[in-house]
Amino acid sequence: MMRHATEIASGEGVFPGEIIDTVTLDFDSRRRRRIKLTGDAGTEFLLDLPEVRTLRDGDILRLTDGSGIKVKAKDEPVVDITCKDTAHLVRVAWHLGNRHLPTQLLQDRLRIRQDHVIEEMVIQLGAMASRLDAPFDPEGGAYGHGETEGHSHG
Repeated sequence: MMRHATEIASGEGVFPGEIIDTVTLDFDSRRRRRIKLTGDAGTEFLLDLPEVRTLRDGDILRLTDGSGIKVKAKDEPVVDITCKDTAHLVRVAWHLGNRHLPTQLLQDRLRIRQDHVIEEMVIQLGAMASRLDAPFDPEGGAYGHGETEGHSHG
């Protein structure tokens, strides 16, 4: 019988059950409601949530038997953006937000998906853009109830 994951427990708290596997997914694969998945150690299960959710690195999918599967963000092609100071970082972040671009806010830098047009823009703004493969876990949008989704301007 197929196992079912019907809830997400935040990775920040203490999970009361046993973690039996991990599932490593890129950002696009972590925005789901219902899909058959296979954990890194081979556990097959059906993700069956009541609504579409973005799974975050460290979240735990609670299976109906009380056990859990930990979510791990997969490395993918990203760009880390660094700036000369905090004011400059805020200015670049504003330009990214103005384009509704999913952006991960790190302590001293911003992270976006690789996109040569946006990379050129941030360089024109005086920032440094460094390509790498790393997990991508962008900030959720205020209008998407904590999720990364768009909204209407009118």
